Amino acid sequence: MFYWLATDAAAFAESAESHGFGLNFDILEANLINLAIVIAVLIYFGRGFLGGMLSERRSTIETEIVEAEKRQREAAEKLAGEQQKLEQAKAEAQRIVATAEATAKAAKTEILERAAQEIERIKASASQDQTSSQERAIAELRQQIAAQALKQVEAQLKAQLSSADAQQRLVDRSIALLGGHS
Repeated sequence: MFYWLATDAAAFAESAESHGFGLNFDILEANLINLAIVIAVLIYFGRGFLGGMLSERRSTIETEIVEAEKRQREAAEKLAGEQQKLEQAKAEAQRIVATAEATAKAAKTEILERAAQEIERIKASASQDQTSSQERAIAELRQQIAAQALKQVEAQLKAQLSSADAQQRLVDRSIALLGGHS
């Protein structure tokens, strides 16, 4: 490239001496020289500017990376905290379920015991009612038997007392009993 520049510059100088100062209408030759001059100016003057831009861009990227890593750490810490809370919530839920199951078992046992006591009370009451009914029936039977016995005794007494001879014997016997005691 520098060879072309040197050759182009030499050719330009010769043409300027022989023709004076003039325009070069050869598009390829003129473009290459112009392009080389533009690139050289850009490299010379743009090095500091471009280097500053790249340096600034690099620093911005590094800052963003550091911030992203910081956010990632914070997010990981929050995630760990939330996972710990989740584990605590799960443990609490298990504790509540266990307590509920124990309470349900205790309630079931209590209900069954109460039901058994109620059944025993009902049986005792039924037995007592049955005993009471039997005693009432027996009492009624005794009354009926006593009434019938009295009716029979009265009938026999009437039959025995209806005869005069029986009445006389009863009076004598009653007197003898009374007289014997006096």
